[in-house]
Formats: sequence, C-alpha cells, structure tokens
Amino acid sequence: MAATDFIVAIELGSTEITGIAGKKNADGSLNILAYSSEKSADCIKKGVIYNLDKTTQKLTSVIKGLENKLQAGIKKVYIGVGGLSLRSVRNSENRQLGEDTRISQAIIDSMMQNNLDIPPLDYEILAVEPQEYKIGNNLLTEPVGTTANSIEGNYLNIIARPSVKQNIRQCLSHTGYDIAGFAISPMATADAVLTTNEKRSGCALIDFGADTTTVSVYKNNILRHVCVIPLGGNNITKDITSKQIEEDDAELIKLRYASAYTEHKEGEEVQDSEFTIDGKFTIQSRVLEDIVEARVNEILNNVFNQIKLSNYSDSLMAGIIVTGGMANMPDIDKAITNITKIEKVRIALNSETNIVGNTVIPKNGKSNTLIGILMSGEENCCRIDPRKGHQLDFNEEAVAGSDKQENNNAEEQQKESEETKAEKTIKEVETIDNTKECHQLVITASQLILSRGYSEALEVLDKAKKLNVEAKAREIDSLEKEAKRLLEEAERVRAIKEAKLQAEKQREAQKKEECNKLLEEAIELIDKEKYKTAKEKLDAARVYNIAECNLIIEDLEEKIVKTQKNKKRSIFDRIKQGMSKASEEFFDGIK
Repeated sequence: MAATDFIVAIELGSTEITGIAGKKNADGSLNILAYSSEKSADCIKKGVIYNLDKTTQKLTSVIKGLENKLQAGIKKVYIGVGGLSLRSVRNSENRQLGEDTRISQAIIDSMMQNNLDIPPLDYEILAVEPQEYKIGNNLLTEPVGTTANSIEGNYLNIIARPSVKQNIRQCLSHTGYDIAGFAISPMATADAVLTTNEKRSGCALIDFGADTTTVSVYKNNILRHVCVIPLGGNNITKDITSKQIEEDDAELIKLRYASAYTEHKEGEEVQDSEFTIDGKFTIQSRVLEDIVEARVNEILNNVFNQIKLSNYSDSLMAGIIVTGGMANMPDIDKAITNITKIEKVRIALNSETNIVGNTVIPKNGKSNTLIGILMSGEENCCRIDPRKGHQLDFNEEAVAGSDKQENNNAEEQQKESEETKAEKTIKEVETIDNTKECHQLVITASQLILSRGYSEALEVLDKAKKLNVEAKAREIDSLEKEAKRLLEEAERVRAIKEAKLQAEKQREAQKKEECNKLLEEAIELIDKEKYKTAKEKLDAARVYNIAECNLIIEDLEEKIVKTQKNKKRSIFDRIKQGMSKASEEFFDGIK
C-alpha cells in the first residue's frame, strides 16, 4: 500500500547524496519508510556543489528511488545546508532605552532584525542563535518583561557563501521537485545525536565527513560555535595512496586495518607486521600507523583549536561526542583524549531518536545528519492530487503531464458541449505552456542571481509571477526575497565604497590645499630671503607627497640653493675689492 503522509530529507555529502522518507510518530519516534543514495564524488567536493548538471541527475535518481520504494509521488523535500564556507560569527546589537523601559518582544525582534540586516560581505546569514542579552550586569536568555535603560543582544550568526543555497535551488528546480525547507546540517546532526543534558552541560560535537570535519560547541542548550574544517577521512585514504596503492584499495586498508591511536610502552619491542589486500600488495603496519596517526593528529589539532576559539574549552562538562564515518575508526576516542586532554569522549554511531521499523539505513554514524534533517521537517512531502483528495501515485504523475482529468461520468460527458471541451483544452494547453515558461524563467532568475544580476533577476521573477503557476509560487517568492536581499546588500556595499571614495577625494583635496598654502608661504619667505624658514615650509609640504607639489618643491629648493650661492659670491666679491693681493688669493682659495 502506498504511503500518503511522510517527510523527505536529502543530504548532499562529498561521497554520497542520500535521501530518506519517514514519518514522525506521536511518541517522538521516527518510522523510516525508504532510503536511497547515489555516489557524488564527481559533483560535490567538501560539501559544496561544483557540477550542477551531475548533481541534478543524481538528486533526481535519489528521489525517484524513494518514490519507487514508497509507491507514491514526492512533491517536495527538506535539504541540508553545509559545506566548507559554513561557519559562525559573533555579533552584538546595542539599544539605548528610556529610564526603566519594559523590554518587549517587539524590542527583541527589532534588535534581531538589525542583526540580520548587515551580513558579512560576500556571505549570507543562514540562521541566528541568540546567545544572551546583557541588561546591566546580568546576562539573560529571556529578557522580555524585565526593565532596563539599555540592552545589548549577543548573537551567533551561522553564515555561508550565497552560492551554497543558490546552487541547491538551481539543482532542485531542474529536477521538478520543490524545496520544503532548508536545515543547517551541523545543527541537524546535533539534534539527532546530542542529548538535552549534553547540550546543557556543555559539549563539543565532532562530525567526521569524507572531505570535511565539522565542529559544534554547545553550552546551556545554546550553540556557541560552529566551523567546517577542510580535512576528513578521504585525506587519510589519499595519504595511503602515496605508497603506490590504488585509491579503492587504500580505502579498504583504512577501513580494515587503520587505527587512530597506538600506545607504545617505553622499552617495549614493537612487532612490525604486514597487511595484505586480496594478495595484490602489502603494507608494513608501522608505515600504515605513521601515515594514519599523522593525519588524524592534524585533523584533531585543528578540531581542538576550534574548540578553544569558542572560549568554552574549559566548560565542556559532557566532554566530546564523535559521529560520522571516522567515528568507526578504532581508538579514535583515545586519539581525541591524547590531543585535547578531555577524558570524556562518546562515540555516537546511532541517533538519540528512537527509530522504529528501520532496516534500510546504515547504522555507522554516517546517517545521523540525514535523520536530523528529517526530524526538522514539518510538512507532508507527498504529492497530493487536489482533484482526488489523496496522494498522486508516482506512475500516474509520470504519465499525467497536465492537469487534464477524465470524466468517468459518461452521461455528463455527453451533455458537455463541444465549445466547453474546446475551452477546457485551450485552458489546459495554456496552463502547460505557462508552467513550462515559468519553469524556464525561474531557472533564468537563478542563473542571474548567481552572476549577481539581481535587478534583472527580479524583473524575470516578476514575469514568472504574472503567469500564476501555483506550483512555482513558493520557489518564486523565495528567490525574490533572496534577490532583494542580495540587491540591498550590493547597494549597501556600493554606497559604502562610494562614501569611502568621496571621503578620500575630500582628504586629497584638503591635503592639496594645505600643501599649496605651505608653498605660497615658502615663496614669500624666499622673496624675503628667509631661506631657513622657507626650507622648513618646503619640508612640511613634502610630507603630503603630492606629485605636482613635489615638482614645485624641487624647483623652489633649487632656487634657494642658487640664490644663496649667488649671494655668497656677491659677498666675497665686495670683500675682495677692499683687500690686499694676499687676502684676495686667500679668499679665492676659499671660493
């Protein structure tokens, strides 16, 4: 029997694009109905889409795979946002209030909006985690209802490059499926594997991916820091290939024999053994140990550096929780303790959420983010046929192609006039044409946004809106908001640059005016034969380093030298006239 009510989640990983369909039960458990995956190494690197066409093909394949298993059509999906550019930045907003002003929700919302209005240059804010609000000397998480003269809001903004979501939108628009919503992948992972007590007591979550490692720090149930490190399990595999081993075989060696930490007791003789894969080659155990542990230590040192940057490294009462592919590596907990000196390390291969009836997803830590994305979903993702009031079967959807419905009532069909039929046919054709045109306009708008043609994108989206294609309304609205936000940001940056340019021009004009004034004063002093003071004025003018002024300075300095030399010669000539011959010879020698 086909499912009629389910949520679909998609994760864009560096090795696989994975998808699951499931249902949230009343008791908080999850019922997983279907799972599908496709390899993605040729289109996604470090969690970022770099080949749109291949990603679109693989996304389509994953979703179609889910439809086949569900025996039902899918209308929309929830999708995770992650990748190398994702990180957190702190920001604060201050608000001066009247004496003993009551803090209202409107004040808090206004401060939050101010925080959102100015994202970092070339980034967009994906989510905001309010930290605390400072009122007097008190830090509060819920300030509404208190009174204060001023308030300071501290925020943790989760940011990423705008192209991250734009590329996802563009790929999904080509598949024909809608986006039900975005989930921030690190936050989804945390919701899946961390307990409430761990978030409250303070913990660091390490999610080891193939190309990246994500670090998230929680304290008092609040996300305090998140960062994506460009190192992961694939780096270990590539290091092993340096021993003239094929990448697939190197991956097998890593999975079968690699250990994250080896403890050698002092004076103990270490036995060196050989590891063999399918009798094709061997690698010395000590060589493998050196390769793996060197890279693991590099990754963990970067991880610990991020934990320290959070300023909560000494407050992690719940320790460190590890998930992802490398969580399966033997002794990874010992390696973490060795680097961080944090004794409490928990390996989280499974989600904390109770999953029932699940025999389809792997229980190796790699699906926790996917489960978290599913948990974040609220809307039914099944494609519903509004004319029938139930799900639209995926086979029916593939054949339908338009909204035309057969009328099973033969008597009504006979009564329907040819004119009415013609009108319906024309309307259906118009609807199909409008849908195709709208789809193409949405793609064009997405491409314009990617190329920073925000005004042009808004014009295209306005045309798309006028076609009144209900299925595309949400996507158009989302793109329109994105284009407007990016346009405002571009105009703000342009205004700042223009203001800086004008200020620089004013400074240059002022410098030139001051320099010219010094030159005028120097010329007057030269005319009065006050050469020493004139030189001081010229030295002061030279500090401005204005090219045209420097030429005048050189001319005036040369004039001073010549004038002083001529004056000196004139003095000697006058003295010489009243001297004896011997004195003349003496002064000639001096000259």
